[in-house]
Amino acid sequence: MDKKQAKARIEELRKQIEYHSNRYYNMDSPEITDYEYDMMMQELKKLEKEFPELVTKDSPTQKVGGTAKREAGVLVAHNVPMLSLQDVFSREEVDEFVEQMQEQLDHPEFVVEYKIDGLSMALRYEEGELKLALTRGDGVTFGEDVTENAKVIPDVKKKLKFPTEYLEIRGEVYMKNADFDRVNEIQELNGKKTFANPRNCAAGTLRQLDSRVTKERGLSMFIFNIQQVRGMEFQTHTEGYEYLKKNGIHVIDDYKVCHTKDEVWDAICAIGENRGNLAYDIDGAVVKINSLADREKLGNTSKVPRWAVAYKYPPEEKETKLLDIELSVGRTGRITPTAIFEPVRLCGTSVSRATLHNQDFIDDLDIRIGDTIQVYKSGEIIPKVRKVIKEKRPAEAVPFKIPEVCPVCGAKTQREKDTADIKCTSPNCPAQLERHIINFVGRDAMDIKGFGTVYIEELVRLGYIKDVADIYTLKEHREELIEQGIIGKEKNTDKLLAAIEKSKENDAYQLLTGLGIPNVGKAAAKGILKVFKNMETLEHATIEELQSVNDIGEVSARCIQKFFQNEKNEELMKRLRSYGVNMQTAETAGGTLFEGMTFVITGTLPSMDRKEAAALIEKQGGKVSGSVSKKTTYLLAGESAGSKLTKAQELGTNIIDEAQFMEMLSEVNKN
Repeated sequence: MDKKQAKARIEELRKQIEYHSNRYYNMDSPEITDYEYDMMMQELKKLEKEFPELVTKDSPTQKVGGTAKREAGVLVAHNVPMLSLQDVFSREEVDEFVEQMQEQLDHPEFVVEYKIDGLSMALRYEEGELKLALTRGDGVTFGEDVTENAKVIPDVKKKLKFPTEYLEIRGEVYMKNADFDRVNEIQELNGKKTFANPRNCAAGTLRQLDSRVTKERGLSMFIFNIQQVRGMEFQTHTEGYEYLKKNGIHVIDDYKVCHTKDEVWDAICAIGENRGNLAYDIDGAVVKINSLADREKLGNTSKVPRWAVAYKYPPEEKETKLLDIELSVGRTGRITPTAIFEPVRLCGTSVSRATLHNQDFIDDLDIRIGDTIQVYKSGEIIPKVRKVIKEKRPAEAVPFKIPEVCPVCGAKTQREKDTADIKCTSPNCPAQLERHIINFVGRDAMDIKGFGTVYIEELVRLGYIKDVADIYTLKEHREELIEQGIIGKEKNTDKLLAAIEKSKENDAYQLLTGLGIPNVGKAAAKGILKVFKNMETLEHATIEELQSVNDIGEVSARCIQKFFQNEKNEELMKRLRSYGVNMQTAETAGGTLFEGMTFVITGTLPSMDRKEAAALIEKQGGKVSGSVSKKTTYLLAGESAGSKLTKAQELGTNIIDEAQFMEMLSEVNKN
């Protein structure tokens, strides 16, 4: 690779790493695995080492990941930097570190300990009293004050038994697997989004504005370092641990003191073998110098201490037995096969299901019920099947084929031309109805809060709901619903029925979104109703009139016309009207300030959320998009704007903050 090629690849890697770093550290919502991120970082380091003249101060290799976020609390200056660790991935790299330390130091001792997968936090004590807790933030300058939340974590001691003048300690806030499963179960029961993994849940919980929520979720904490101390001295890291343990502080479990590279590697392997037996997740093993004087001598780079490395284990994959292949039918009739296997724990969650996509995927891997399969997590979120261990295949296993009849209603199935999709041909299939109802009550459509999937499935199964209009007849069955406990007791039932009644007042674009017409999502529905004003006018619109709407092409127009010309749908709309569902769209006052303009909103705005900002834009005739393109007129950017800001800068898009946005809106009042 020549210098020009290296420069292009380095720039590409930096953009990718910055984007994924922001997703991980600031948004607590990673899109790729730690391993995939580490491999990108390794490639960047290798290229920068080969072409040192291309290294810049703002390269991800030269700084700590993450930024301090104001919404979690006030920003606090770091007394001692909370640096990252240098990652290593092989025995050779571990041996090299040990040998370097042995060359530079006199008979060094090494401590090998778990690398907990959580969120870093420092605690400051004055005369034995906890005064402050702060997150890592940017690692060097500022962290976020999370003292009130830290105080409700059982492992955080508010008062030390053996106080000293000043003590700052650093540890990892994490969530035990049992607590994580419990929180996700509660989220699911309440119809809320579940967390991807314990690390994300711990990070989001520590940054909660309400410490009662933090307490309920059950965080834990390990301490792994004494950052600063006054009033006493320690000679070694482990001596500091002993002092902390006397104070009842929970330090890292099962750390090992080693003297040779073989001992260090054996300790790393022992930790790796024990990973599956722990009550919490770890993402590696840390090797650090025990002597504090030696650490002082070695010092730090701008990003990492020179006296420690973190060994990262390969991505977690496990073998399990395929018990069954379950077939489900989606809202469009598409049949999706799902692998059901003996539960295994991956990346902090117990998994027993993984999508098999379609018949082609099953055929390519030759997956059969009874097979031993290898499963992993994609992006540490989605379970997937990697391969079949064919040498362990039972003799009676036979190839699996999706049947020619629907597994739900028994109607004929057919494979769509030029696709891998097999669909049920019956429009009255109950499974399609369930998905259709889920879409109708969802947040982007009629937004009927508390109307969970479990309720929908049961109401469809028992015949209370045969189409979306039946939702508005449920109040007629109130006593039966309470008696049978389908939605719960009286309080829960009345709460849901009230939410259904409230939804009748929604803007007509929400109803249009909920009807599930192909190619008509929330944005398209808003644009359509802005032109046609009400559902009755829309129902009688011609193809040409529909195509006059911005972004509605011939295919979408025909889908809309076909829907409203269907006899069953005509009857459906009549019933919805008779039940009092609003068919009018709200008139926009003023309405032309942003006409013809497209906005993208990113980051955290100071005084409003994105939904509020989007409503203001749309009220003035503008359009809000989810991604930056050449068609974007303005990027409205708040704190932690991330990759959208980078893309806008590259395209030369106009970038404004909330103050400038509000100034633009003030023109409406002037006129």
